[in-house]
Amino acid sequence: MRIGILTGGGDCPGLNAVIRVIVRRGGVKYGWDILGIREGWRGLMGEPKIQPLELKDVGGILRIGGTILKTSRTNPFKEEDGPTDVIENIKKLQIDALVAIGGEDTLGVAEKLVHKGVKLIGVPKTIDNDLSGTDLTFGFDTAVNIAMEAIDRVHTTAESHNRILVVEVMGRHTGWIALYAGVSGGADAILIPERPVDIDKICKVITKRHQRGKTFSVVVVAEGAKISFDKTEDTDGSLVVQEMGVDQFGHVRLGGIGILLADELEKRTGFESRAVILGHIQRGGSPTAFDRMLATRYGSKAVDLIHEGQFGRMVALRGNEVISVPLAEAVYQTKKVDNELINMAEDLFG
Repeated sequence: MRIGILTGGGDCPGLNAVIRVIVRRGGVKYGWDILGIREGWRGLMGEPKIQPLELKDVGGILRIGGTILKTSRTNPFKEEDGPTDVIENIKKLQIDALVAIGGEDTLGVAEKLVHKGVKLIGVPKTIDNDLSGTDLTFGFDTAVNIAMEAIDRVHTTAESHNRILVVEVMGRHTGWIALYAGVSGGADAILIPERPVDIDKICKVITKRHQRGKTFSVVVVAEGAKISFDKTEDTDGSLVVQEMGVDQFGHVRLGGIGILLADELEKRTGFESRAVILGHIQRGGSPTAFDRMLATRYGSKAVDLIHEGQFGRMVALRGNEVISVPLAEAVYQTKKVDNELINMAEDLFG
């Protein structure tokens, strides 16, 4: 058999661990030829971008972040004859089965291609942890630990200068990183997309802290959080964007809400405020031990599914067991932070 592997969407710690185990198990145990597809779905459009993968190609990559296959945010269904091009290249390359490693966008494309007859297995990857069908996605644990360490570090600066420090983390539609890192880092307020908030509520939390002798505060905000800054607003707030263009999956480029929030907090409370935007730092660098293990388990399960001929499925974690679910179940909706966790975090505010 010839197995293709591609990585799509944003880079993520743990991608190389998945590639490594598929090459080692599929190539050595089953004698498959493994073909890397470079730059995600783009690598199967036009002239194919391919890279044969052998044991020598995956030695030492377990600890390396990013992806040796490169990636892109390419959506074949937004290109004229894109899906047909992908399918024809799969046939041309004599690929018997394809492993697509990615988040909701990459796997959304994969799910559509399954309906067109492509034999495909999905592996869930996103630092946002927002994919339905699985308890956890690899990359999330690494991102949370990086953000938590940053929050730990800004605590000392905030306390030394009697400031409000606003830490902006990733999270377009969900606040998993903000909530986990914020609670673990002892943040005084956490703002996430799932629960829009009026800025006056945050100002009250900070003012009460100062009234009881605390001279600093740390606020964690997800980039997609919705905050009402105007009392006359009858909406839930709006997203702060860096530019109005969208990518092929319809996403605007978010970022900057931390700066806006810090400015408003200083104006309204009178306390000096600063913003720290973590940005791509959260998804770069080496994966944690947890993510290396989870990614390896996912890749190993993908090999098993191919061997068993079970296609159109995504590997997933349920409890401590790695199972498989239909791809459609994985992408039909975004997994939001549940109210129990949000309420717990709010009880810790201030």
